[in-house]
Formats: sequence, structure tokens, C-alpha cells
Amino acid sequence: MASSGQSTIRGIDIDKLAKGFADEENVFKSLCTIANTQAREIRWYKKQSGFLDSVDTTGIAASQIANVSERSRPVVVEQSWTRQTSYVRKYFVESPTISSEDIKDTDIDILATNVRDLVRAVSRQVDKRIYDVASAGVGNSNAATATWDNATQANVNIVKDLLTAKKDIRVDGYDPEGAMLLLTPNDHELMLTNLIFTKGSSIPAFASGKMGTGVVMEILGLKVMVSTNVDSDEALVVVPKRALTWKSFMPITTGIIDDVGIGKKIRVWEEGECLMTDVNAAAKITNLNS
Repeated sequence: MASSGQSTIRGIDIDKLAKGFADEENVFKSLCTIANTQAREIRWYKKQSGFLDSVDTTGIAASQIANVSERSRPVVVEQSWTRQTSYVRKYFVESPTISSEDIKDTDIDILATNVRDLVRAVSRQVDKRIYDVASAGVGNSNAATATWDNATQANVNIVKDLLTAKKDIRVDGYDPEGAMLLLTPNDHELMLTNLIFTKGSSIPAFASGKMGTGVVMEILGLKVMVSTNVDSDEALVVVPKRALTWKSFMPITTGIIDDVGIGKKIRVWEEGECLMTDVNAAAKITNLNS
């Protein structure tokens, strides 16, 4: 008789192993505010505006909030929210059948490796979904001053590109200090090559070293995360815990399917969806490669 209610094999807590590997692999989830959802259909609101303000009635770009005359009525301003509907996605994978004989006489590493690789497969897809939502929903986007792989490296101004992204976020009312810069391995290499070998000592100092989950360095107040899940030819600057929310319907979960006399299968799944609630708390740099 099959059973999916077990959580251990030979006394090994598969759930603990899975959650440990999930913490290690889900680097982009650290950018999100984590919230639970009880339903697979999620109704939520996307914030569009930054600071509330209003221009005068003649069309001159001066605020009607400031310098109001005596007995004047206050100007009416309102925040802009757009109602959205999203749906939970399921990420689901299983191992091949591990024979009863192998379970009986093999080392624990065989089982741990299966769990690790299954969790990595699920978490990679979750990570990719989070990035895709951020990239598609970002409110600010600017092309790089020159492609980062430009043959004439002197024309490349990565410092300006990063400062422009930070400026766009700040103008919309969010603090970009400590924001995350998401790069592909290739663009991370191009950035360091340009800053170290082309710009040399003329660039602001930056520190390297792993400072947090997925963070490999810091530059201009931005913490750099490098991942193959980042789309080529672009970089994202994201204010963590503001721009994105991960709605969890079911956290990383495991089940063991017992085929009596034959063996067992390990299944791993997660259900949830990423929402970009504050589109202006992020900025994109495009055209990084020629």
C-alpha cells in the first residue's frame, strides 16, 4: 500500500533537509516580503505613485500643496492604486524510485543528494519567477550609457548607470541605499573588469566578500547578487522588502511515496506567486551587451 504521509527515510528528516537547502538556494526570495495566502486566487493592489503632489490650475509645474493662501481650500490629491488578480503557481518534482535494497545498504549521502537536487530544481524555478515578475513590472528603465562589453571601455560609465537607477528610485519616494543590484555572471565580470582595469583608482571604493545570502560585493551603496536567473543584457536594482511580495500558498514541502517491496520516491513541491506591489521601488538598466 502506498503512503505519502511519511517524512523520514531510515530516520532521516527529509523535511528538515529540504527546508535547509531551500534557504540556501532561494536567494531572490530574500528580496520579497513573505506573506501567506489562503486562496489560490490573489486579489491585490499595485501602487503607482511616489510622492503625492499636484500642479496649479494654469498648468505651471508648481505644487498646489505649498504656499497656500489664507482661507483657500486644500488641493485634493490621492494615491494611485490599481487592482490586480494573480494566481498561485505550483512547482513540483520527484525523484526516480530508490530501491528498497539501495535504501537498506547505501550511505545517507544518496538520499541527501536526491533531496538537495530536487529542492534546487524547485527553488531555481521559484527564483526565476521572482526575477521575471520584477523585470516585467519595474517602473523605471534606462539604457546604459554604453554597452558594458564595448570595445572602447573608456566610453563605458557603469558608475553613472548605477547612480541613474538609484536616482530614479529616490525621485519616486523610495530609499535606494542598501538596494540589491542583480547581475548575470557575465555582466558581473564586465563590471569588475571595467571598474578595476579601466577606471582603476578613479572609482569610489567598494568592498568585496559575502555579506549575506547571495550577496557577493557592495558598490555605491548597492549590494550585488549574481545569478544565472538574471536575464542577459539587463541589470535590476531592487529595494528589498518593498518592491516585491511572495505570496506563499504552500511552503517547500516533501512527501515520500512507498511502493511496498520495490522502493520509495521523494516528491518536493512549493506553491505561491510573486507580486510586484511597488513598481517604482526598482529600476532596470538595459542594453548592457552589444
